[in-house]
Amino acid sequence: MYDLDELLAFDHVMRSGSLTRSARALDLAKSTLSRRIAHLERKLGQPLLRRQSNRLLPTEAGHAFHVYCRQILELAEQGRQALEELNEEVSGELHVVAHNALARSWLSARLTAFMEDHPEVRLTLRSGTTPTLTADSQAVTVWLGEVRGSELRQEVLGWLHRGLYGHPDYFSRRGLPQHPRELIRHTWIDLLGETEQGLTLTHREQGSEFHFRPPESRFRVDQQMLHGDALASGHGLGLMSDWLAQARERAHPGSLVRCLPEWDAPAVPVTLLYPYGFRPRRLSALLAFLRQSLPNAWQPSPTPQLEPTSVAGSEGVASRATQRCLSSP
Repeated sequence: MYDLDELLAFDHVMRSGSLTRSARALDLAKSTLSRRIAHLERKLGQPLLRRQSNRLLPTEAGHAFHVYCRQILELAEQGRQALEELNEEVSGELHVVAHNALARSWLSARLTAFMEDHPEVRLTLRSGTTPTLTADSQAVTVWLGEVRGSELRQEVLGWLHRGLYGHPDYFSRRGLPQHPRELIRHTWIDLLGETEQGLTLTHREQGSEFHFRPPESRFRVDQQMLHGDALASGHGLGLMSDWLAQARERAHPGSLVRCLPEWDAPAVPVTLLYPYGFRPRRLSALLAFLRQSLPNAWQPSPTPQLEPTSVAGSEGVASRATQRCLSSP
């Protein structure tokens, strides 16, 4: 009889090629993981892995046994899920991976509400800059932007429309651009990977386009939160989603305004990824909950809708931009 923990340890190292990465992913000490694999090898009477440089590679026996190892683990998981389905309660372990721009601004509060509705659920939330892609992942991933090369089922939860933002003090010093061609004279705060190929802005009413290649940025960051901090500190202007800008404006009024509000950057999707095939009750419940918990500011289409002419009392960030900047001393 094989020990499932030992099989899981072997399977994970086979897929990662690294004892360190597998130990971190399984939340185990490297010595514990190594001991489990060694115990499995003693049971089988053959070595399953060999070390080459800094990687662990399978032996011929390791390759052959891994096929059966996967089948045993999958059968055990199916059995566990079948028993869980007999219980009408939503319970068990859930793993969620989130883009760092979404984890704090929206998702963490929604997951807390989900757990309050389902007290038997245990949930792990991880944020980062790289989405889950492999078909063997059982995690739910909520990502900002298009996800290419994924083996998981994908659906778009909504679209975040984007524009150019900066602090009113910055525009008081440098002037408020009246046309995208004037952006070349401004200091650009870059979010890594966003504008390497340039940026196309579209006029909301006329439909005309302007392709803009931002000047080289003196300050580049890889997180939306840090990017927003730099813009709100008056260091320059940059590309930001209206939803995130509005959230920051609610928390810190007067920290951001949108320039060129009639020009839009391409919208980005909020993408939901989850496994194909059978889904346990807890996973289906979480997916349904997330679909019903979307912010009103997430749009159903990547194309901005024409809005009525703004008035002085409008509460939108974009609609206040020109008035604020022109009235600043």
